Amino acid sequence: MIWLEVLVEGISDVPTIKKILERKFDLISGRDFAIHWHCGRGNLPIDPHATSKSKHLGLLDQLPSKLRVYAKRAPQTVVVLVVVDTDNTPCVELLRDLNAMLAALPDKPQVLFRLVIEEIESWFISDINALRSAYPKTLDKSVLKGLEPDAIVGAWEKLAKALKLDESSAGPGVKLGWAEKISPHLNLDQPRSPSLRKFIEGVDRLVKGRNQ
Repeated sequence: MIWLEVLVEGISDVPTIKKILERKFDLISGRDFAIHWHCGRGNLPIDPHATSKSKHLGLLDQLPSKLRVYAKRAPQTVVVLVVVDTDNTPCVELLRDLNAMLAALPDKPQVLFRLVIEEIESWFISDINALRSAYPKTLDKSVLKGLEPDAIVGAWEKLAKALKLDESSAGPGVKLGWAEKISPHLNLDQPRSPSLRKFIEGVDRLVKGRNQ
């Protein structure tokens, strides 16, 4: 049976990834996967062989060191699922850098990189029905009208405006609340967000491949 070590940028990403793994794949936290959050995205170290600095706690800051540890200690049933926001970085460029870092490691675990374009709130604003179910009284759909799925529009800012919130109040706690309320309603069978669809397709291949 597959075991997923899921690495995400922040605590507000955890409910969304957890709910997708549970709802779509019938996986159970603690039995089939564990999610580890970090203090933001960070940056890939210039030298992937160097020891990560304790003051740099972002996902990409820590990633090469963590992958080296998984390569040494994790059994073959473990897959490291790395979920990274592209922010304003072109997805091709970010994926190229991630693959180059992985290729430079002498020993490596099985890894699946999945990019969220632009940030995980992009998945939310691409699914109006999920937003309507989560916030039936406060959602202003006109704010999101005409937006292309996964467009670089400042997703969390758009979501805050659609929910009639001041952007300055949308800190980590607010974003965590969004994830907890919206994730149970996301359409996981026909997602409009291309990056959400690729996330689901990638995990589906892993689960089917290891369970055959």
